[in-house]
Amino acid sequence: MRPVGILGGTFDPIHFGHLRLAEEMAQQLDLEEVRFIPSGRPWHRDVPGAQPTQRLEMVRLAIAGNPRFRLDGREVSSDSPGYTVETLAGLRPELGANRPLCLLLGADAFLGLATWHRWQALFELAHIAVAQRPGFPLRVEQMGAALRAEVEGRMSNDPHQLQNTPCGKVMACPMALLDISATRIRAAIAAGQSPRYLLPDAVVDYIQTHHLYRQGKQWNSKQ
Repeated sequence: MRPVGILGGTFDPIHFGHLRLAEEMAQQLDLEEVRFIPSGRPWHRDVPGAQPTQRLEMVRLAIAGNPRFRLDGREVSSDSPGYTVETLAGLRPELGANRPLCLLLGADAFLGLATWHRWQALFELAHIAVAQRPGFPLRVEQMGAALRAEVEGRMSNDPHQLQNTPCGKVMACPMALLDISATRIRAAIAAGQSPRYLLPDAVVDYIQTHHLYRQGKQWNSKQ
């Protein structure tokens, strides 16, 4: 059974780094689909610069045209803090007990996993696929003691294992990660610089139309 990938985040704003990660993970792991789940009220970050509904719409615009990408707005429409473990717990009965789920994470997020709410329960709900930077393989010695103890018996390099079991494995996925960050994009816009070619044109146009991330400056729409 082909897995469903889960990619959460603030997406403030979504950019090509997010999209390329999802595309490469989908190819490497033969995912049936990737669900983008924007956070409503992220518990572990500062208040986003754009409203939840605006970030939801930017994701919708960004993934339009890719039949394997799907938008899931459950966290935006919820009053809860949007803990990943609760989101996965809600998805599990919808998708079935035997459907493999793959939580897609960047390496930095994965190495900080032990700070997440009920993080150990994540392995009972999904596999975890970690985006590995070129030249920087994921190693257990990089992990804190609690994470290392949980992960050591779960590491796999066989994508078929993720298809044959619903949850519990950890797999590093090497990929050509793009050096793009939402923080830099917001800073560029605040400084009156164009973010074009860092994120899809439809998202750039939405940001400009709704005057997002500005601090009294606006870039030239023809840039």
